[in-house]
Amino acid sequence: MLSEAELIRRYFMSAPRRADVVLGIGDDGAIVHPTAGHDIVVSVDTLIEGVHFPADTPPGAVGHKALAVNLSDLAAMGAEPAWATLSLTMPGVDENWLTAFSAGLFGLAERYRVELIGGDLTRGPLSITLQVMGTLPRGESLRRDGARAGDLIFVTGTIGDAGLGLAVVRKIRALKAASRQWCLSRLNTPAPRVAEGRQLLSIASAAIDVSDGLATDLDRILTASGVGATVELSSIPLSAAARDVYAGQVDWPAVLTAGDDYELLFTVPPARASELTTQFAGADCDTSRIGVVEPAAGLRYTLGGAAWTLAVPAGYDHFAGR
Repeated sequence: MLSEAELIRRYFMSAPRRADVVLGIGDDGAIVHPTAGHDIVVSVDTLIEGVHFPADTPPGAVGHKALAVNLSDLAAMGAEPAWATLSLTMPGVDENWLTAFSAGLFGLAERYRVELIGGDLTRGPLSITLQVMGTLPRGESLRRDGARAGDLIFVTGTIGDAGLGLAVVRKIRALKAASRQWCLSRLNTPAPRVAEGRQLLSIASAAIDVSDGLATDLDRILTASGVGATVELSSIPLSAAARDVYAGQVDWPAVLTAGDDYELLFTVPPARASELTTQFAGADCDTSRIGVVEPAAGLRYTLGGAAWTLAVPAGYDHFAGR
């Protein structure tokens, strides 16, 4: 049986990636040397088996997603990722699981030049807590509280695919092979919009990542900013897979509340909206205008111009029974 120290050396001590890491894994704490004139942005998320991912999720996907959800938070602030710490609790030593988990984690870390600089390894129910730190030019950031009446509301990529993937896992929906593969990949291995967040840093007035459902996360921007909004449902971007599943009868409550999309939801002053085309010319995803910010508080919806009401809970909440 491998010891804790041997497990750390074998699965989590990778080659150094960054010159700004003075001291990484192996001591009581890590030391980093941030770039002069920059602020540090910190985000942390916990993934628990059976809550944030089904028990039969491939371990490589668990490793990928544990990092991706944190990178998505940094993306929503316009930050450049840099360092990470990991606290991993697991019921026992499964070397096959650890090999795949660490491959998924470090595969994504390599893509974004994130160095794992420390953490903790303990025995218990499977739980992954990952903290990511990034940098921003001092005084600059995307925040939730900057939306103003008249701003236009945009979202990157497509919405609702991860929710369909979860419906497949729960055997609520049966999808065609191609749609199934797409939606499961969106659920298990989301793509954090890091480059897009940095491109929005000089354009967007407010931003958030879509983790708990578009309705809930947009409401968070509106509440923080003291404004309201109207969203046109038909403008919300759906993937080819989702359109195939819905066949013209879109389940809009599911699209609005499912979560786990990890797209960027942001507001832009009308005078700056034309800059999105230039900024996103080489991006991996499109942006879609879905609504407008208004002075009156509250989140309203239209469908084909007619008022529409969301009659289900607005998104995921750990402590509200949904």
